[in-house]
Amino acid sequence: MIERGERLEIASIAAGGDGVGRTEGMVVFVPRTAPGDVARVRIGRAKRFARGQLLSLDEPSPARVDPPCPHYTIDRCGGCQLQHLSYDAQRAAKSMIIGDALRRIGRRQIADPVVEASDVAWRYRRKLTLHLRRVADGWIAGLHPYDDPVEVFDLADCPITDERVLAVWRQLRPAFDALPRERALRVAVRLLDDGASVSVEGGRVWRASDTLLAQVPLLTEVWWRPEEGALRRVAARTDERHAGASFVQVNAGVAARLREHLLARVRAHDPSHVVDAYAGTGATAVPLAADGRRVTAIELDRAAVDALRARLPAPSSAIGGKVEDHIERALPADVVLLNPPRTGVEERVTAALESRRDSVRALFYVSCDPATLARDLARMPGYRVVEVTGYDMFPQTAHVETLCELAPEVA
Repeated sequence: MIERGERLEIASIAAGGDGVGRTEGMVVFVPRTAPGDVARVRIGRAKRFARGQLLSLDEPSPARVDPPCPHYTIDRCGGCQLQHLSYDAQRAAKSMIIGDALRRIGRRQIADPVVEASDVAWRYRRKLTLHLRRVADGWIAGLHPYDDPVEVFDLADCPITDERVLAVWRQLRPAFDALPRERALRVAVRLLDDGASVSVEGGRVWRASDTLLAQVPLLTEVWWRPEEGALRRVAARTDERHAGASFVQVNAGVAARLREHLLARVRAHDPSHVVDAYAGTGATAVPLAADGRRVTAIELDRAAVDALRARLPAPSSAIGGKVEDHIERALPADVVLLNPPRTGVEERVTAALESRRDSVRALFYVSCDPATLARDLARMPGYRVVEVTGYDMFPQTAHVETLCELAPEVA
């Protein structure tokens, strides 16, 4: 007997990529649905909201397209969330996600922002992280289904990933037995300017790390984060050190456009002193220092700090450590840049910026999570929003990059 489910109209896309509908006053989140769908859904009710499973479509949305990746449908791959939407519909959804977060969480009454399109919607990812599981006849290397955080399916292709990254993965597969002897590992491949890097997470002992370079000609360096220990480089073809294993522009084209817009807006304020918090390898700090401005760059990653110190001319400087431990002493500054991880900034950072806002001409916040951006803006009521622009750094997924410019309120 075919299950009919409840009839539900999908109105929008939520931050995680699920479609959103309402029934009997309750919000229902349904993966793989599109705004405008009229769907049959199996609904599991909770106290405040419900989760739904798509059973069938009575009236498919005009925004729907056929997902080109077999893993998206057959394996329910959780790496992408929006392949079933047209690209214009994806950008519209991300615009609404940013606007809703800033209004609802950030308490800023702004319109949904423009989301700049990616130059390419496929084959843009310069880094791919897979979960490895040892099985009876070898290894499985792949991703989790969106509805099962434990299961891993074997990945044949990832059409949002650069072919050069996949070429490294194809060379890696026959060399999996050279990895730490564990039942489960997490392995990432990223492109470098001069090759590729692999980062392995897991295991307590690894004696064969240097053999990976011999077995995988496309690799330039090997990094390892053991179960109890810090990330470190364990093998390389040259003595040249790249700035850590985590710094990579996933979508280089969009990242470059965002960076150029940010630099133009910073320069428009003609600052003498800029604080660049979460400075990374210096993509913004170095060109601003080259203008003759004094830049105080704050970064936690030790390798990145070493690289910054070598590239920043005096009187600019690089501080190694957590932003929350150093931001107060780095102020005053004409312009402050924040580019934190997905978790946003620690409350001491927003408190320092709020209390010292009389010395700040402009504050720029680059965010990869609209919810944490909105939370942090709510902690800084003394700043007004000047401009918000979204950048589609991650097509086919629900993730979006946001550049927000703020200025202190005039008393």
